[in-house]
Amino acid sequence: MSQRVELQFGSKMIAYDLTYDDRKTLGISVHPDRSVTVKAPVDTEIVDIQAKIRKRAPWILKQQSYFLSFEPRMPQKKYIGGESHYYLGRQYRIKIISSDQEIVKMDRGYFKVYTLDKSKIKPLLQSWYAAHAQIKLSEYAQEWISKFNKYNVAPKSIIIKPLKKRWGSCTAKGKIILNVDLVKANRRCIEYVILHELCHLIHHNHSRAFFNLQRKEMPDWMKWKQLLEEKYS
Repeated sequence: MSQRVELQFGSKMIAYDLTYDDRKTLGISVHPDRSVTVKAPVDTEIVDIQAKIRKRAPWILKQQSYFLSFEPRMPQKKYIGGESHYYLGRQYRIKIISSDQEIVKMDRGYFKVYTLDKSKIKPLLQSWYAAHAQIKLSEYAQEWISKFNKYNVAPKSIIIKPLKKRWGSCTAKGKIILNVDLVKANRRCIEYVILHELCHLIHHNHSRAFFNLQRKEMPDWMKWKQLLEEKYS
């Protein structure tokens, strides 16, 4: 069984789940949901565990901050006339047009939403995004998959669907999942997320080798990570 332990590090509180196991060394893991788990050898004193956590605290906080950039945090939209929404990094304002067609058209800086029922604006726009995400994200993904042929790896499939807490993920079986909302971001931001998940086909954790590969394929990846975090999250 695990126990919940907390450690104060400066102004930050690091909470982690501690378990004891038949092992020789203490292991610390930071997960995509920013949770922290610690596995310690049986009979390790808590004071020694805390000392190790304190020593590794900067790395733990850095990892949590890194994963935070993959969590969309856009404020809730109201889906009303005049409201701005992103598509491929550009902003478009909603224009409601009274019609029984119930469709969305993008035209000259506007999302023109044709409907007689204002409650349909949100589902209509979401359906529009979903359809265009399937096209654009798949297109960008295929370009990067081709680039990774030289590493003899390829995802089992590309799945595009709504995700609540992440921009993307790579499953243990090699499936890459992309958040449909990525289609709202700048193309290079989208490519950064795709690249990140493709790198996980080769390196399953965020090791130095992982970041070296990511940097090799996209030297300015940090720029796009920051833009994704600051503008579209």
